[in-house]
Amino acid sequence: MKLHELKNTFNRQARKRVGRGDGSGNGRTAGRGDKGAGARTGPKRRPFFEGGQIPLIRRLPKRGFNNPNHIEFEVINLAVLEKNFQAGDEITRETLEQRGLLGKEPMPLKVLAVGEVTKAFKVTADKFSATAKAKIEAVGGSVTQLMPTFEEAKAAKRAARNAAKHKKAALAKMAEEK
Repeated sequence: MKLHELKNTFNRQARKRVGRGDGSGNGRTAGRGDKGAGARTGPKRRPFFEGGQIPLIRRLPKRGFNNPNHIEFEVINLAVLEKNFQAGDEITRETLEQRGLLGKEPMPLKVLAVGEVTKAFKVTADKFSATAKAKIEAVGGSVTQLMPTFEEAKAAKRAARNAAKHKKAALAKMAEEK
């Protein structure tokens, strides 16, 4: 076999040589058409640009509200606790993580009442649903809630507000006496 007898086994198309005169078929506008952003060099269009008409994102109505104070919880059901723990076990975030029952992202833990409980546990979590708390305590288990309840949080906020008000009044009284 000689070099001139070798055949090209893959199809290789020559690149299009644009802007080389009208005779080439890609002269004058070089295949870009006439006028507009597409004909010019540089960035063509920003993403989702709709040619000057009001963009879709502005035509759609705004919906809903994103609460900046919203807390997302990692939830675990009573059925999971029943299946993975023995009677008398102490269940905390750490024990759940060791057994691979929680996700990797650190979020507050909430126990929900899906499933039945027949064993008494000592459960410590950030929050409990009222039914979950009742079910655990009904079989002789104990519950320790780390986050304050809504009523406790409200009372603490009220107390802090009153303390600030009294402090302000005391400072005003001291200023008058001077």
